[in-house]
Amino acid sequence: MRKARAGRDGRRGGGLPAWARTDGPTREATDAGEVEVRRVQPYQATKDYACPGCHVTIPPGRGHLVVVPLDAPDDRRHWHRSCWERRGRRRAR
Repeated sequence: MRKARAGRDGRRGGGLPAWARTDGPTREATDAGEVEVRRVQPYQATKDYACPGCHVTIPPGRGHLVVVPLDAPDDRRHWHRSCWERRGRRRAR
């Protein structure tokens, strides 16, 4: 298996954004605490999920993110990538 080459900036992953790298989950600090963010590839998505950001169904075969709170792993949620990135700018309903 080939290793990922370093991109122009010297980072592994070819300079891709964090969500696009396949080297495992990332950790992020949120208002609710620290979470682990995992990328789900389209071939791994086998069920319907409701995105908590937009309340629209994520269908099977659509790549998305799974966000797992470190202090409550049973409260994991499946998000559209764009909804996760915009979650702080969303207006309250």
